[in-house]
Amino acid sequence: MATTYFTEDHEWLRVEGGVATVGITDYAQEQLGDLVFVELPEVGKAVSKGDAAVVVESVKAASDVYAPADGEITEVNDKLSSDPALVNSSAAADGWLWKMKLADESQIEGLMDEAGYKALIG
Repeated sequence: MATTYFTEDHEWLRVEGGVATVGITDYAQEQLGDLVFVELPEVGKAVSKGDAAVVVESVKAASDVYAPADGEITEVNDKLSSDPALVNSSAAADGWLWKMKLADESQIEGLMDEAGYKALIG
């Protein structure tokens, strides 16, 4: 069964079998406004926790999305290239950004669960 975690930078990650699916939270997409462009990483790219992995651009601003842990990008959501607004309409499902094989699952132990994240955003 997949477990969902949240970061203070408003990313969510759903972890199952050592693979994390990563996206931005509904709260984050609301703050950004309508997305017009998503710059996805290359499959096979190694990322370190805290690295800017994706850039999202909205009508309001551009923002980095950070890797929540060390790992290797295994898949990207190619649908976002032609329809970045999927992040707005389905941030926690169809609007995922990338999948990564986690190098060290212990790095996610300090992340928040849904109740902790809701407390953070009020």
